[in-house]
Amino acid sequence: MLIARVIGTTVSTVKDEKISGQKLLVVRQTDERGTAVGKPYVAIDTVGVGVGELVLTCAGSSARQTSQTKDCPVDAVIMAVIDTLEVDGEITFSKS
Repeated sequence: MLIARVIGTTVSTVKDEKISGQKLLVVRQTDERGTAVGKPYVAIDTVGVGVGELVLTCAGSSARQTSQTKDCPVDAVIMAVIDTLEVDGEITFSKS
């Protein structure tokens, strides 16, 4: 799993029928404080998040294990919204 921030949206009018109706979001990997550290990539949103939110993503074959992405041609999926991150006893991120 990777920590990432949703930084944008993707619109695709022509796509594989197995992902028709799925929301595609642009995310960027972050560190435990929410600071961007990686390149942007597109992930299927399975939990209903919005731009700016900190999320957990998974990639590769693990991305095809959710009920919405089973046997679909996806490489990355947003599977959780992060409310709080605590690292070494310190709260490094809090949604509220």
